[in-house]
Amino acid sequence: MTAFQNESPLKISNLHKSYGNFNVIRNLNLELTANSIHGLVGLNGSGKTTTLECILGMQEFNQGTIEVLGLRPSQLYKSRGAIVGIFDTPSLHPNLTVRQSLEHARLLCDKPVRSCEDVETLLGITAYRGFKIRHLSLGNKRRASIAHALIGNPELVVLDEPFNGLDAEGVEDVLQLIRDLNHEQGTAFLLSSHQLPYLEQICSHLAILHQGTIAVSGKIESLFEAHKTQILIACDQPDRAIALVEKAGVAKLKSTEQSLLQFELLKGDSAQLNRLLVQADIGVSELSLKRDSLVSLFHEITTPEPQD
Repeated sequence: MTAFQNESPLKISNLHKSYGNFNVIRNLNLELTANSIHGLVGLNGSGKTTTLECILGMQEFNQGTIEVLGLRPSQLYKSRGAIVGIFDTPSLHPNLTVRQSLEHARLLCDKPVRSCEDVETLLGITAYRGFKIRHLSLGNKRRASIAHALIGNPELVVLDEPFNGLDAEGVEDVLQLIRDLNHEQGTAFLLSSHQLPYLEQICSHLAILHQGTIAVSGKIESLFEAHKTQILIACDQPDRAIALVEKAGVAKLKSTEQSLLQFELLKGDSAQLNRLLVQADIGVSELSLKRDSLVSLFHEITTPEPQD
């Protein structure tokens, strides 16, 4: 790691950004934990890309503070490669070959720690080293962009839509690469993506950006724990089961789908709920816990409440 190693690689406080009279970002607060893989998700137009551009000094903002490894966005040149940003559309010189492009990146890197051969192997683009960038598929352009970032040994990597254009094998390669760099080198990542299932596989932390501000942020496990346990039940007397459970205050009915009752547990556990039904001579043929997914959590937060 570099001399910029910091307890929190990124701190954003009270960030505001507007275009004319339109507020894109409103009072946004976000802090990354050292050595974390932090996902940033939001609907189209929620301000994700604008937030990343403000972090990396590509956009001025109206109010607030941003510290990246202790530096202001306008000072990131001082990090000498400790901070790397890779955006959705790779911007590499189209007429250079992959190898020429990497050699150029190595010349610009303050302290290169990997050879061109190393990063080509790491990203699975050895066979394309002689190809011009303009002849690569979008997926391989993305691999080449990430290869640039790994010539040095960055402390923080900001990736915008890292899985776009990649096939299933390419996605798995990038996921494993992120895991390896995080575990072995302590590299922190901020990943902005629409691919929620991939983020759920890789991220330790998550922030949901909604209407220009952070709606929730924290460890993924903590975000799920904050939601009530859902229990699916199939039984022979559903109407009686609903009345019994709700009268006891153990759970409340959320929905009925294809003969399954979905309850939100209010107190106790699934065993207690099952015992209550069985003791009332209600035959329970199926009982299972329904775990929240990142997709369901995201939809719950970003779906507007129905109007009366």
